[in-house]
Amino acid sequence: MKFPLADWIDAHRDCRHDLGTSGMRGSIRHPTASPAEVRSADPEVLRRECAESLDVDPGRLFLTHGASEANAAILWFLARRYRDRRLSCRVAIPEYPPLFGVARWAGFEVSGDRAAATIAVVSQPRNPEGDLWTRDRLESWAEGTRSLLVDETFREFAHRPSVARDRRPGVWATGTLTKFFAGDDLRVGFVVAPEEERSRYAPFHGMVFDELPPASVAGALVTLRAREPIRREVDRLMERNRAAFGKAFPRSPPPQAPVHFDRDVLPEGDSFAKRCLGASVLVCPGSFFGDRSGVRIGLTRPSFPEDLAAYLRVRDASHRSRARSVKARSASRAVRPRREGSAPAKAGRA
Repeated sequence: MKFPLADWIDAHRDCRHDLGTSGMRGSIRHPTASPAEVRSADPEVLRRECAESLDVDPGRLFLTHGASEANAAILWFLARRYRDRRLSCRVAIPEYPPLFGVARWAGFEVSGDRAAATIAVVSQPRNPEGDLWTRDRLESWAEGTRSLLVDETFREFAHRPSVARDRRPGVWATGTLTKFFAGDDLRVGFVVAPEEERSRYAPFHGMVFDELPPASVAGALVTLRAREPIRREVDRLMERNRAAFGKAFPRSPPPQAPVHFDRDVLPEGDSFAKRCLGASVLVCPGSFFGDRSGVRIGLTRPSFPEDLAAYLRVRDASHRSRARSVKARSASRAVRPRREGSAPAKAGRA
């Protein structure tokens, strides 16, 4: 068992049309480290090269086994850091479930967009909505909080610099090689602490986390060093898939992340996701993200144009079924006989 969203995707991987996956695993391959590179793997070298790729001081960067682990560490650390006050966490729903789920486990009361809060958490670009906020919007949204945690799991897809580069006080950033680099097997992520917190966070991190295995370190290094050819391959695939997305959703801007949250579904997201399964189409129910109104679709598969077409057939059939049902109810009301002795309604009465 993982967590509910991951379990949902894994439980339905036999679907012919996969719109549930949000990473590049299975779509591209990252380089493989040689036995010699594994034997000589040095986590300090990985830490420096990862920090260099983000344009941050290596002393602020701490390696983890993934972004979710990194987010959890920060949330538990901040829960202890601010334990002298009522803990609350600002979240913009829909949001990636471990961000607000772990916040609750850490003792934070999760609140809405504009409620007063101790900390704020957000994915950038957004998961599941796929949009990327401007820096002004991000800072305005987090105003009044003590700390801001930004999950940058999808940042590479948007070709944007990390928020950690600005060295803004109170801003934490996390990332991973899992999504853009298809590095699920590597299990490598990171925390970037704000300058004023790194000396306080360092001993906590050292006590909580094990060191990365040499194979993970070596694999991450050869993957980072192949960043540009990987980027070109991912960009080619995403450009084609975004073009297919644009034809299907002409009123929606192209997503900056490889995901989109579709609210134009009937009767609501969770029921519609189950209806999609009947057509062997995998999408992610909105309830996992705190919003039952829609479903998340992923754009990372080479088969995305065909998978999207299958999805749209299910969605269109759902809309036609609803239209027929409404028409039938209207016709039934129109022919329903008037009860004996009843008078017709007077004109002009509402």
